[in-house]
Amino acid sequence: MTATPLCLPDDITAEQFLKEYWQKKPLLIKQGLPQLIGMFEPDDMLGLALEEDASARLLTQVATKKDNEPQWQLKKSPLTEADFANLPAQWTVLVQNLEQWSPELGQLWQAFDFIPQWQRDDIMVSYAPKGGSVGKHYDDYDVFLAQGYGSRRWQLGKFCDETTEFVNDEPIRIFDDMGTIIFDEILEAGDVLYVPPKLAHFGVATDDCLTFSFGCRRPNLMQIIDSLADVATNDSDLFVPMLLPQTLQSSGELHLDSIEAIKKQLLQMLESKRGDDIIRQAVSEVVSKRQYDALVPEETISTDELMQALSEGAVLQADYSNRLLYTQTNDDIILYANGQRLDGLDEAATALLMRLADGESLKLDDVVDIDPYEVMEWLENGWVWMNYGA
Repeated sequence: MTATPLCLPDDITAEQFLKEYWQKKPLLIKQGLPQLIGMFEPDDMLGLALEEDASARLLTQVATKKDNEPQWQLKKSPLTEADFANLPAQWTVLVQNLEQWSPELGQLWQAFDFIPQWQRDDIMVSYAPKGGSVGKHYDDYDVFLAQGYGSRRWQLGKFCDETTEFVNDEPIRIFDDMGTIIFDEILEAGDVLYVPPKLAHFGVATDDCLTFSFGCRRPNLMQIIDSLADVATNDSDLFVPMLLPQTLQSSGELHLDSIEAIKKQLLQMLESKRGDDIIRQAVSEVVSKRQYDALVPEETISTDELMQALSEGAVLQADYSNRLLYTQTNDDIILYANGQRLDGLDEAATALLMRLADGESLKLDDVVDIDPYEVMEWLENGWVWMNYGA
């Protein structure tokens, strides 16, 4: 199948982007993702927002305050048709985790393969009629804003921080002061705008439009600390009380020297081979966890149907609503899927799952040495999906 071109201007390499733009400054990529054009229409996303298992939000600007600013209201899923009746002129509906509903859309993550796939968060869509927006805001993560239908005007302003003041008594984090406007352009279908973390941005639909947000996010330290504790619980040696030097101290005092000695032993453990293994597993489990609950497939195929489809030209590809990744050391290769370490894989299965994690497609010839029932397990677990149209 045809590889998805990287979503970058012709005159900027992936290395340049990561060095000069990533988490530093915005970048407009004209026609960076033309594959989105015509893929969806507004009715598709409105219908999806009504699905029982969809993660959706409906934002409305229902009135004006005394300072002439909009008053916002937020309704979270499940949404019903009644929620879309008698809407004000300005409103927006947001739907998260589109990869789960459209594996074909999820494959467009390959346009951003210059960012490791473990940093991918999800693809969100924003539908709004003319004038709709979600207010002036910033995100704590990187985002590629891809226009899929219609057009939207984007303004970018200052970098925000913990001192940024949000508007009081609103259900979403918005502010009034964007600082000096550094970017003000209308994106047409196929255009992409990269926005680094904490950069103020404001998008307003100039007509009925769909904007797809490809968000990239790293774990926070609290997630890693929690995971470290979970993984370390399986190491019985860590339950042995520490041996600490003792000096004469007041009986009621926990002396700073004792705290420092405990800290030293903790750091020594983390910097040891054992610590390396614990940290690697803890980080791998965190970044490979699903962001949303899995959908139960409406129908499944049999092993015979699987092999028949592959023989007729279908291919297996990674399902980007799941998280499949691997780590490599001098000693071994370890695979993780959806927060779990995959043990018991033979060399052939490991090699194929690594290829899938790297965005490759597998044809019939690639899986001839694998038990078809094992491949079926990959499908049932949601790690891969069958692309019949490849």
